[in-house]
Amino acid sequence: MAEARTPRGKWIEEGLRALAAGGPDAVRVEALAQSLGVSKGGFYWYFGDRETLLGELLDTWERDVTEQVIERVESEGGDARDKLRRLTGVVVPQASTDVRTDLAVRDWARRDERVAERLRRVDTRRMDYLRSLFAAFCPDEEEAAARAMIAFSAWLGSHLIAAEHPGREREEAWDLVWARLLR
Repeated sequence: MAEARTPRGKWIEEGLRALAAGGPDAVRVEALAQSLGVSKGGFYWYFGDRETLLGELLDTWERDVTEQVIERVESEGGDARDKLRRLTGVVVPQASTDVRTDLAVRDWARRDERVAERLRRVDTRRMDYLRSLFAAFCPDEEEAAARAMIAFSAWLGSHLIAAEHPGREREEAWDLVWARLLR
């Protein structure tokens, strides 16, 4: 009987968890195998080497945070405001994983120009999408660009801010930000 292999997706999933938790240095074949409860031999069946896995982690992250998010938001239709509201509903619930991975990639990009180029491409795609949505109801191109930058900055930065919001839950403060952006 043939031995079952750990699916490729499981290696990538575990690699993304390790990346989010400790950056690219935490993505080690032996540690991933141990986390998955398997031998590291299966890893080499799929990836050949660690650099290949790191590239695939970036590919997966890029696809997950750009095209898959956009497809999900667009799939239900509606006007631009509906899509922006839906965007907060798609991205924010996943934020603990996505933002940690995003922050790990940002830190990695400070030391690796190839990763920095990938990050620029991802952020440009995200900003282009946000600008297009805001432009649908902000006739002033500069206003649409400013709102897109504020929205993206608020999403990313909100995870770095530990401040309390007197009289409000964190989610309520977030809702106030979006109510202003969607005016």
